[in-house]
Amino acid sequence: MITVNIYYTGHHGAARRFAEEMVRCGVAAAVRGEEGNLRYEYFFPMDDPETVLLIDQWRDQAAIDAHHASPMMGQIAALREKYALSMKVERFASDEALPEKDLKYIKQ
Repeated sequence: MITVNIYYTGHHGAARRFAEEMVRCGVAAAVRGEEGNLRYEYFFPMDDPETVLLIDQWRDQAAIDAHHASPMMGQIAALREKYALSMKVERFASDEALPEKDLKYIKQ
């Protein structure tokens, strides 16, 4: 599994408006429906009103590659341009499940 955290930052609420439009126009739902997508959710940091965090999770690199080759990427890029957003990206490859010794710290 691969998780990509994308921090979208803009000015005067642009990042939040971008995320809202992604949901409203159905692009976010379309991404969630793509083969291999495991998670596509927006979050708003409490200490930075100009940034939106997207947690984008995929089964494997092939699924990400297919997503990047889809026509939807043009829509996403156009919306990023519309709102004049900058991006910071973090990428994480998942290893096994949580180690047994870590589970005692997690309330479920």
